[in-house]
Amino acid sequence: MDSYPLSQAKVSPYFCVRPNKMPPFVIAVHSSESHRFSKQSQDEIVLLKGLGVDGDAHCGVTVKHRSRVAKDPSQPNLRQVHLIHAELLSALSEKGHAVPPGALGENITTQGIELLKLPVGTQLKIGNTAVITITGLRNPCAQIERFQSGLLSEVLEKKPDGSLIRKAGVMGIVTEGGRIKPGDQIEVTLPPEPHHELNWV
Repeated sequence: MDSYPLSQAKVSPYFCVRPNKMPPFVIAVHSSESHRFSKQSQDEIVLLKGLGVDGDAHCGVTVKHRSRVAKDPSQPNLRQVHLIHAELLSALSEKGHAVPPGALGENITTQGIELLKLPVGTQLKIGNTAVITITGLRNPCAQIERFQSGLLSEVLEKKPDGSLIRKAGVMGIVTEGGRIKPGDQIEVTLPPEPHHELNWV
């Protein structure tokens, strides 16, 4: 794999650190022991290798999303960690939607990474040891609209060909465990080419 240190990040279709900008970092971290839509902000979270966020309702080897458990509880859990870029929250604010970090249910709120443009298999090293491997996109559902009217159409758009653009963050699995806290820097490692665009998981 090609590693892209924060200070030497290369411009690609998937990832870009703009010149004269701060390197990517964690804005906030969140978890919830129950299947609530929003998650509570924490001083730090602990990632467990192969499982997810310690104490979070979605932590586990097999799928924990309730609708998916009902269909097949033996499915592998590709949604151990949910990340949302703070740039999305800012864009929503400009549209009149007040959405603070954690409100959309993410575990990690990032700044400075175009998460939606990362290819499948991208690794994010956060803090000293934690590594998350990106598996796909979050598929926005009706809960977002129930949370705030008009919000679903802002994070789920249709292209002219009818295909969907999903903007509500990315999902990943924990490749290496560790502690994550606000302010931790993020190092991005792209997978070998050919790269594959994210799809919903």
